[in-house]
Amino acid sequence: MKSTLLDISKATGYSITTISRVLNGKAQKYRISEHAINTILKAINEFKYQPNVIAQSLRNNTTYTLGLLVPHIENSFFSNIASVIINEARKYKYTVMLIDTIEDSLIEEESINSLLSKKVDGIIIVPSGNSGEKLEEISKRVPIILIDRYFKEYNIPFVATDNYSGALISTRLLLEYGHKNILCIQGSEISITSKERVKGYLDALKEVNLEEKSYIRGNDFSITNGYIETKIALTSQMKPTAIFALNNTILLGVIKAINELKLSIPEDISIIAFDNNYYM
Repeated sequence: MKSTLLDISKATGYSITTISRVLNGKAQKYRISEHAINTILKAINEFKYQPNVIAQSLRNNTTYTLGLLVPHIENSFFSNIASVIINEARKYKYTVMLIDTIEDSLIEEESINSLLSKKVDGIIIVPSGNSGEKLEEISKRVPIILIDRYFKEYNIPFVATDNYSGALISTRLLLEYGHKNILCIQGSEISITSKERVKGYLDALKEVNLEEKSYIRGNDFSITNGYIETKIALTSQMKPTAIFALNNTILLGVIKAINELKLSIPEDISIIAFDNNYYM
């Protein structure tokens, strides 16, 4: 038989209101003693009490669901982010609805509309488009947090890597090793992630007056992009001595191309990449 708050109340001697406050994380706010909290939690454990999520949703006007949108879930960088978010949300009894936008802004827009119709409590998104106007408008109704990519001109909270500094340091390292012909294989040109990393690469070259030697190719954070651009570069007259891949997915393509050309790393060519995925 399913236990109720009344059962917990009878067993502990505390009111249903006090028990509810402990369950909702409001014990400190209402100055409920440590002894009372421990007694209530012990009884909840023993009775294997499960809150009625639907009833809570109606009372609190929440659905205990979050929307998570990422481009290309097969990319280990995004799948790892998704895993961390889902596990963290679970600690707070939230369910995450995961959507792969396939780097398509139209799919992204349709997916957001679908999530809004389901009345999610918040949206976490790696944006695919080059404008945050619609997202900023939506954020006035539902909390939105951007991951990895962001829009400087819009007031939307974000969590991201310091792309510029990372690229600057990476390029400086190659320069310190004596490389002057460094190929930079970038991701999507409209992505702030790619823009900031390219800027770091270019500024590092400018520091040593090698801006005219800049060599930037590609337009996708993919293995295919890394593979094709490496093959083209290493069979051309502008053969680089080092390659800076702007993410680890691109790097996988770079390594595949180098192996096919029977070149050795780092004897024949040096490589460095942004990110730090487990398979590297």
